[in-house]
Amino acid sequence: MSSAVFTATFSTDIAAFADRLAAASARITLPLFRTGLAADDKSADGVFDPVTAADRDAETAMRELIREAFPDHGIEGEEHDDERLDADFVWVLDPIDGTRAFIAGLPLWGTLIGLKYRGRPVFGLLHQPFTGETFSGSTFSDETRAALYRRGDTRHDLRTRARADIGEATLATTSPRLFKGADLDAYDRVERHVRLARYGYDCYAYAMLTAGHLDLVVEAGLKPCDILPLVPIIEAAGGVVTTWEGAPVTGGGTVVAAGDARLHAAALALLGA
Repeated sequence: MSSAVFTATFSTDIAAFADRLAAASARITLPLFRTGLAADDKSADGVFDPVTAADRDAETAMRELIREAFPDHGIEGEEHDDERLDADFVWVLDPIDGTRAFIAGLPLWGTLIGLKYRGRPVFGLLHQPFTGETFSGSTFSDETRAALYRRGDTRHDLRTRARADIGEATLATTSPRLFKGADLDAYDRVERHVRLARYGYDCYAYAMLTAGHLDLVVEAGLKPCDILPLVPIIEAAGGVVTTWEGAPVTGGGTVVAAGDARLHAAALALLGA
C-alpha cells in the first residue's frame, strides 16, 4: 500500500471509529445529564474534582470497543489504568471533560477522544452530546490535515480567527481560582491586557477557539487527557497550543492556546514576564 493510500485510509477509518466511540459514550452520559447524578470528590489538594458513574462507565465502554477493534493499540484515560503506552498508536480518552459543568446541568462539557502516533497527537475529536456538535481534527500528514465542525446535516471547516493585538482578544479559562501562587500572577497579567475574559467553559472554550469565536485559552493543572485530544483540532484549524514555556503539551500542565501565532507569542511573553 502506498503512503498516500495509507494516510487516506487512516484518516477515514480513524475518524469513523472515533465517531463510534463518541456514540458509545453518549449513550451512557446523555441519559444521566441533568438528572441530579451523585458525584464523588477525587481531589488531592482541596479543590473539588468531581467524578461520576457516567465518567467511569463511558470510559469503560470506549475502552472495550478499542480493545476489540485495535488490540495492539494503547489506551490512556482519565478514570482507569493506562494500557500499552509503549504502542505506536495510543488512544487518549476523557469521557466527560468538564464534570463540574456536567453535574451543574451546563452543556459546556464534552467527550474528548484523541489518538497519538509514536507520542505525537495526530487525531482529535470533541463531542458534545446535548448540543449534537462534533469538532474534529487530523494532523497525521499534510494530506489528511483538516479540522471539521458537524451538527446534524451541517458541516464546515473550522478556522481560527486572525487576531494579533492582545488588547482586542477574547480570553477564556475554566476558573481563575484553579491557578495558584505565581501561576495566578501570570494569568492575571494576561487577563489585564485582553478586551474580554470569560470563565467556566472547560473543553468547549477550545472548540470556540477553533471556530473563530474565542482568541485565547489559558489554563494550568491539566492532565494529558484534558488537552492532547484537542491539539490536532486546534493545530489543523490554524491555531497554536503549547505549555506556558512554549513546549509541547504532551504532559499536560500549564497550557496556552491561541488562534493566531502572533497572539500566542504575546501571551507567552506575559506569562513568562
